Amino acid sequence: MKYPDKSLIVIFCAIGLDAVGIGLIFPILPRLLAQVTHAGNIAFWIGIMTALYALMQFIFAPVLGALSDRLGRRPVLLISLAGAAINYLLMAFSSQLWLLFLGRAIAGLTSANMAVAMAYITDITPEDQRARRFGLFNAVFGAGFIIGPVLGGILGDVNLRLPFMAAAILNAANFLLALLVLPESRTPVRAPVNLAALNPLRPLRWAFSMKPLLPVMLIFFIFSGTGEVYGTCWALWGNDAFQWNGLWVGLSLGTFGVCQTLAQAFLPGPAVKLLGERGAVLAGMAGVCVALVVMAFTRQGWLVFAIMPVFALGGIGAPALQAMATRQVDESQQGQFQGVLASVVSLASIIAPLVFSTLYFGVRAHWPGAIWLSVVVLYAIAVPLVLGLRLGHNTHLATAGGG
Repeated sequence: MKYPDKSLIVIFCAIGLDAVGIGLIFPILPRLLAQVTHAGNIAFWIGIMTALYALMQFIFAPVLGALSDRLGRRPVLLISLAGAAINYLLMAFSSQLWLLFLGRAIAGLTSANMAVAMAYITDITPEDQRARRFGLFNAVFGAGFIIGPVLGGILGDVNLRLPFMAAAILNAANFLLALLVLPESRTPVRAPVNLAALNPLRPLRWAFSMKPLLPVMLIFFIFSGTGEVYGTCWALWGNDAFQWNGLWVGLSLGTFGVCQTLAQAFLPGPAVKLLGERGAVLAGMAGVCVALVVMAFTRQGWLVFAIMPVFALGGIGAPALQAMATRQVDESQQGQFQGVLASVVSLASIIAPLVFSTLYFGVRAHWPGAIWLSVVVLYAIAVPLVLGLRLGHNTHLATAGGG
């Protein structure tokens, strides 16, 4: 069966809206929580809400993926799009904290549909075209993450609930589009779901039995955890340090997204060719640390925008780190190992917001910029771990630990 291009349009719309939803809330979350809680420790509640979102993704990504194998991709995608629209309506009109948390939990659950969207693209794409379409997948997600903070900041300055209303309308429109034109991409398998396979902690049991893998797992944990500091603390810091409103918070995050996307698109190949994989990782870490030190000490908001190209150099290290990680196991263990790394990334996304929000609350009154120095410390811990990574396969790893 030949699938028309409109199927891909619907899927890419869903991916873009997921990314917009992630970034939409960053510029307005502090003011929204302040309005609802009337509490001084807003950083704590931001950490809780961010961690809740990541926790729901962590739990439900394998569940939605398994259900899409059994029931089909289309019904799972439709349910997730409808759930996203309901979530944004809930957040647009909720006046109590527990309703905001419920809405954010639903958002995390529905954004777990990324795995289903990837599976749909795989279903309808010939093997020789998958790399190009997965590249489009990443590009659409990156564009959504750039648009989200800017849109949230602009609309949030007009009305604090307006960004959620706009997101609800967009998701509802995409739901109707999918309902009318999106065909099923595979024949559902009428078989019982393996409940054991839905345990998100299962891959870690194998990994922790392989001690040589612990350093690379810790590196991924650190890198993923440091990435959470921006969504947790950026808006608070911008307001505390420069009295930025939602527009400026959104523009700063959008600028970072643009620079990061360009760096990831054009620099990793030349950087690896010039510096090698390990050198590219270390150079990316160095660029981020220089930018963070400047941000920690600056009292001028324009410097944050000026340092963005250096900040975005961190993007050159991620592909090189992934390539180095694949050499830590042989080909027969790659799938299992990638599942482990995905679990590590998810765990970091749950734990890090709680840690950084607590730390920010401790330094906020005296030196808000100190939060960025804590990230520099974490990168410093990662340096010897990167230097110690093997450039060849750990061929002595046993396979008996796989479960």
